[in-house]
Amino acid sequence: MVYSQAKVIAGGLAHIPVVIGVFYLIMTFFNKRAIEFSENIKTKKLETTPKKTNKSEKVANPPKTVSQPVATTKKKHADVPVNIYRPKTPFEGTVIENYSLLKDGAIGRVNHITFDLSESDPFLNYVEGQSIGIMPSGEDANGKPHKLRLYSIASTRHGDNFEGKTVSLCVRQLQYEKDGETINGVCSTYLCDIKPGDKVKITGPVGKEMLLPDEEDANIVMLATGTGIAPMRAYLRRMFEESERKKNNWNFKGKAWLFMGAPKSANLLYEEDLQRYLEQYPDNFKYTKAISREQQNEKGGRMYIQDRVLESANELFNMIENEKTHIYLCGLKGMEPGIDDAMTKAAEAKGLNWAELRPQLKKAGRWHVETY
Repeated sequence: MVYSQAKVIAGGLAHIPVVIGVFYLIMTFFNKRAIEFSENIKTKKLETTPKKTNKSEKVANPPKTVSQPVATTKKKHADVPVNIYRPKTPFEGTVIENYSLLKDGAIGRVNHITFDLSESDPFLNYVEGQSIGIMPSGEDANGKPHKLRLYSIASTRHGDNFEGKTVSLCVRQLQYEKDGETINGVCSTYLCDIKPGDKVKITGPVGKEMLLPDEEDANIVMLATGTGIAPMRAYLRRMFEESERKKNNWNFKGKAWLFMGAPKSANLLYEEDLQRYLEQYPDNFKYTKAISREQQNEKGGRMYIQDRVLESANELFNMIENEKTHIYLCGLKGMEPGIDDAMTKAAEAKGLNWAELRPQLKKAGRWHVETY
């Protein structure tokens, strides 16, 4: 059959609506699938993306660290004076008094030295737990001025006379043997020899590691040997001296426990004051001595401060489990390994891991160390 050109064109045009309809159905199908695919992708992203939380929102049940009773937030102190005087521009303080702290039969030489700060401008103020630098007079073997040495402050911010214009140090003269000769420490000998009226170059104050917490009901555990008692003396005077308590807007209500190490009873420092605090504040102050050449530990050896820590392990770690308890360690650097070993054993008795607990205490601002 032969069709004319007109019929062919007419027949083709007749199929166009059908083709358009089929094409529309196909496009509708794929558009719908594309929309569904897009929605699925969005849903998956929402499911896998962690939800952002508002920092101000409180978690009802925060996760707890098993057997590690440590606060994780280190509280900031109020403004603390630092480097009011520097080595290039020291303050020359006047010596008010310098006397021995030791009794007959003691080993070595330890002095209590007080300086007048009243003429400092700007005023050299400080807080308990800080240190000052001392620049000894004279020159070294190379003809250069002696370098400064840092010493822990042994007085409160109000000074020994409570007038707020002095600072005191507790200094042991360094002595050691070299090639059969006794060598004296430069700065410690200089300080032990100075007289009232002498001028001494002072820098500082420095340090924020050994500051007391602000809470009045905090517990303070102090581990000290020798002149490491210097900052502890400042703490205890702030806590228990009546004149201090009247001046401060801070009245200690917690428990203070001092572990003190010395070679002989005659080497115990500030003993009269400590005994007075025990008598006046028996519920707030505990005093444990380790006198190495006069007492024996349970193994029959010399009694050191770490032995006393082990003896008191249960009570001590009951305190440490309290987040308001702070531990302060001050003295010769050689005491650290013994204390660390004792704390490890004491922690084990309570089912704790000291290797994990100590850095947590440090992070929380509850473990304070100053050794030299």
